[in-house]
Amino acid sequence: MQLKRRSLGTTGLQVTAVCIGTSPLGSSPHLYGYEVSAEQAIDTVRSVLTSPFNFLDTSNAYGGGESERRIGQALKDSGGTPPGFVLATKVDPDPETGDFSGVRVRVSLEESLERLGVQRIQLLYLHDPERISFEEGMSDTGPVQALVALKEEGLVDHIGVAGGALDILQQYVETDLFEVVLTHNRYTLIDQSAEPLLRAATLRRMGVVNAAPYGGGMLVKGPLAHPKYAYRRDEESIRQRALEMQQLCERYGVPLAAAALQFSVRDPRISSTAVGVSSPERVEETAHFLSFPIPDDLWRDLLPLALEHVG
Repeated sequence: MQLKRRSLGTTGLQVTAVCIGTSPLGSSPHLYGYEVSAEQAIDTVRSVLTSPFNFLDTSNAYGGGESERRIGQALKDSGGTPPGFVLATKVDPDPETGDFSGVRVRVSLEESLERLGVQRIQLLYLHDPERISFEEGMSDTGPVQALVALKEEGLVDHIGVAGGALDILQQYVETDLFEVVLTHNRYTLIDQSAEPLLRAATLRRMGVVNAAPYGGGMLVKGPLAHPKYAYRRDEESIRQRALEMQQLCERYGVPLAAAALQFSVRDPRISSTAVGVSSPERVEETAHFLSFPIPDDLWRDLLPLALEHVG
């Protein structure tokens, strides 16, 4: 299956509509409820490298660096990054001291380059910047100035900001220093609270990566099997809406996950939708959900339910 590639804002990078997220590959049972062995993680990345998808996302902190190490091993086993493949990672605070200064940003990048076994990063994000104040982030010795300098020095090609706190992301987007913004769990069939952020990013011609279109799993298995939305137990109204969506999809013979994924992919403002995977089978399943035919009548019935809380 060949996938048409999209422009990632004004970066010049061409990416597939789906970006493969690798947070589960670091093995974080406290977050996901299951272990992922090194062998399984490496096999998963190998399958991504030969899949229709050309965009892989990781972070310095995923699994304490284990996600990057496993990706690096898979890249080494496969002879390096394939032509046209886009690899993104994120800078994170020092895991022991919490330091998120400009100095730490450089160390974080050095760690990532070593683990991944690459000489440069095409896209480097400031990760979860809500862990420090905006003023600290923008100070002369803060992480943002360090990211800008790394780009100017040619150590990274493009810089972005990634996180879940929409108000903080909006502030960083409005600095006009970043080329890409990644938001997670905030633009799904259930929750479109990232709408103002998408508008601001689009106005600036930024690339937008929308992560976690399944809301942590509820929009894959349904609210009866997975009652948590975005890693937390939410109010009954959210579960009820998700159940109505699931029943609608079943009526049309469409997996709820296919509708959830394509809800994000069909939005022209979103360059790529990041989906976390933990096995080669999940990579194949993602391709299946992406290509699953969804009749217009289902969208007609589903979208009013999805968008009922959008202002």
